[in-house]
Amino acid sequence: MSRKIIGIGLALLAIVGIGVMVMSNERGSPPNSPISSSSTLSSGTPEIPSGSIQPVSVEVVAVVSHYLEETIPLPGELLPFLAVDLAPKITGIVESVKVDRGATVKKGDVLIQLRAPELQAQRREAEAQLRAATITYTRLHSAASTPGIVAGHDLELAQHNQEAFEARLQSLQEMEKYLRVVAPFDGVITQRNIHPGALVGPDGGGDRVSPLVRLEQIAHLRLIVPVPEVYVGLISKGARVTFTVPAYPQKTFSGVVSRISQSINSTTRSMPVEIDVTNPDHRLAAGMFPEVRWPILGASPTLFVPVSSVVTTTEETFVLHVKNHIVDWVPVHKGTRSGSMIEVFGALQVGDFVVLRGTDEIRPGTVIESLPVSQVP
Repeated sequence: MSRKIIGIGLALLAIVGIGVMVMSNERGSPPNSPISSSSTLSSGTPEIPSGSIQPVSVEVVAVVSHYLEETIPLPGELLPFLAVDLAPKITGIVESVKVDRGATVKKGDVLIQLRAPELQAQRREAEAQLRAATITYTRLHSAASTPGIVAGHDLELAQHNQEAFEARLQSLQEMEKYLRVVAPFDGVITQRNIHPGALVGPDGGGDRVSPLVRLEQIAHLRLIVPVPEVYVGLISKGARVTFTVPAYPQKTFSGVVSRISQSINSTTRSMPVEIDVTNPDHRLAAGMFPEVRWPILGASPTLFVPVSSVVTTTEETFVLHVKNHIVDWVPVHKGTRSGSMIEVFGALQVGDFVVLRGTDEIRPGTVIESLPVSQVP
């Protein structure tokens, strides 16, 4: 009997101990223990219906429209506005050279004086023949005043003979003018290839061939810029263009678009454009290679999106268009970049939303939670 009472007491003690342990565990449980689904719903978080896809939070930006205003660097080459290689028209001996490399000359200045003894002898002969013909004609004309003394035919022959010698003398005098090589325009002598005493003449004549000197006009220069084919439609005649040269990296020069070739180079796929540059102080030199800040000015507004919005794969180029929180891939063609924005052409409209940081990992049909961004970083 006593043993039975002792067993019942031990069993009661065990039950009480277990109860105490359970109560102590419930009181010491941590505050961050998992919350049931009923608690989540009561906290205000919207419930996701059964079978739906959890939306992805993505930053989106609106498509904008404005005029393209951008400058791009293009290489160029400075050339003299006028340039000529001067050579003699007749054979002669160089008597004097009045200019040297770097000399500044005016239009009409004598640059080289030639001497041609044979030409001078021919001129003196022609002068003598003309005097003789003039005397003969004068005497015949005086005698013809008396009827029957001089035949009319003889008088006409004498007159024509005089006119022929006059023409020959004028021709030789004109040729003697070619013994002076003169400047056809204001400019600078950039090459001198002759010295006194040399026998010169037209190509193939004398022991020297042309040119004797080279004259270039550098107070007025031509800047040749090859404009890529993609920008040809945006060339604006009369636009002012700025450029720099390595010789003066801190100084900016400018010129005006004056001539457009209207022909695409088949090798470089570019169109040469000429810019007129004034150079009164001769700081710029022909042959320099400037870096031109070429203006790109759109004729009409076009659509722009952030550069990061455009996705390019091996198959296509597209943006991720967002409508009603659903993503769609819209193919586009890229235009000119303007800062952090780029011109695009495709099935888009002003105000459409596209993903700011496009990626092909976001597939068409993906449901997203749009986070509009007002400014593009």
